[in-house]
Amino acid sequence: MASVRTLKKDINYVLGDIIEAVYIWELTNPGKETKNSEKIIDEAIETFDELITKVNDRSVENKKQHFKAINQELEERGRKLIDKINAL
Repeated sequence: MASVRTLKKDINYVLGDIIEAVYIWELTNPGKETKNSEKIIDEAIETFDELITKVNDRSVENKKQHFKAINQELEERGRKLIDKINAL
């Protein structure tokens, strides 16, 4: 892990891109219901808040392992959100 700053940027970029993809889907499908897409956006924001809280946790003993776990969780949750976008 390069730095905490890089991890925070990665979280921001990944989840920001997912939210942007949902907005693009909504714009390209104006006749479809947006209830499910709004749930995806809410879940992405919730994921962002949870991951940033974990990054800012100072009571961790092994920081390297902790940040690696956060990065892995970001990948897993990001893939799940992308799969939900593809299923819309």
